[in-house]
Amino acid sequence: MAALRGPDSSEDERRLGEQAVFPETVDINIRQLDPIPAPRAFLKEQPLTDAMSELVLHSRQEIRDVLNGRDDRLLVIVGPCSIHDPKAAHEYAEKLAAVKRELEDRLVIVMRVYFEKPRTTIGWKGLINDPDLDGRFNIRKGMWLARKVLTDVLSLGLPAATEWLDPITPQYICDAISWGAIGARNTESQVHRELASGLSMPVASRTPPTVRSSLPPIPATRPGSNIISCPSTSMGASSPLRPRAIRIAISFCAAPIPVRIMMPNRCVRLLAALKASKASGPSEHGLVIDAAHGNCGKDENREAEVVEELAERIAAGEPGITGIMMESFLVGGHQKPAPLDQLVYGQSVTDACVPWDRTNELLHTLADAVTARRNLQR
Repeated sequence: MAALRGPDSSEDERRLGEQAVFPETVDINIRQLDPIPAPRAFLKEQPLTDAMSELVLHSRQEIRDVLNGRDDRLLVIVGPCSIHDPKAAHEYAEKLAAVKRELEDRLVIVMRVYFEKPRTTIGWKGLINDPDLDGRFNIRKGMWLARKVLTDVLSLGLPAATEWLDPITPQYICDAISWGAIGARNTESQVHRELASGLSMPVASRTPPTVRSSLPPIPATRPGSNIISCPSTSMGASSPLRPRAIRIAISFCAAPIPVRIMMPNRCVRLLAALKASKASGPSEHGLVIDAAHGNCGKDENREAEVVEELAERIAAGEPGITGIMMESFLVGGHQKPAPLDQLVYGQSVTDACVPWDRTNELLHTLADAVTARRNLQR
């Protein structure tokens, strides 16, 4: 094959498809290829309305204001551990949207709408990868359903949060997301830190429960550097891009940490350590604390207790808690993944979730705690 001369070598580009790829040396371990349309096809079929776009933009700014100390409300990321049933997700969103309207003077409520589940070994990988929960991996259907769920949630006036796992997925749904998260498994991943630097919403980096590991990770690239995005545009093409600023995820928000280390003065020491690290942005103002996962042993009853303990600290005047994350669904507990007709409606198929009635109580408790903190500050 002739050597490529550069971006103007049109003749070489014309011949690239004929000479650059050799079938006997590529896709050796690929059993099947099922191409899906480029992101623009999904965005065209399920576009955001003007009202939805305005909600996304407004809620992103609200989140930034809370995390940067410009808004004394509490950020609450709440919803199912994962979305597996669009109908149940919509019903949950209707209930949560009503509470959001009632408590929006004290809480900035964002619904967890998680479509991808990181797996160390095996397990259901989420709605996008396996929408029918049967191992057929109809990703085209899963991507369409993901946008449908998001537009349904936004149509109710409720902003959405999700975890970014696959670097390609964001181009299909990121226009509808107000809060993104990089999971603990990917905090040290350069690909995910670069991904976070180019996304348009606040992005959280979930970190392990130690002061040292909660400090901001080293930036993946220098300011002004180009990074390769795949795909970088809704056309589906890969290309180098230059973000306005190379931002590590934690520069947008404080790291969720286990509540078990939130003993007297420990929060103060962690905030001091973050300041000493010269971390900029939200880390100077407070922490977003994950009440689920390791904080509660994946026990929904203990998770509710953790939220109540956090509410007590807030009501006592703790300024360092700017947000809480909670896993909640219509029915408490969890069940093993299976086709929808074999499942309990509205119950998680991944981690155990707090049931709706208890969630409603906890949201009101958190709102009352914010009121108490305001009164003390005054």
